[in-house]
Amino acid sequence: MIKIKLSDLLGKHKMTQKSLAELTGIRPATISKMYYEESKRIDVKHLNNICKVFDCEISELLEFIPDKK
Repeated sequence: MIKIKLSDLLGKHKMTQKSLAELTGIRPATISKMYYEESKRIDVKHLNNICKVFDCEISELLEFIPDKK
């Protein structure tokens, strides 16, 4: 499973979803789906824009958690 850690980054940087949407050009609804980990797919361009805003590595935004057997 891939965990989207957008809520952690927003909290760490004291930023709202709306502010992130404005800074990245990503639709607020898309940011919200990522925030609540409801996204089925994520555009690489969106990941790039988010990492630019937070000046972070992709590993700070996404985490792989192996499924339990």
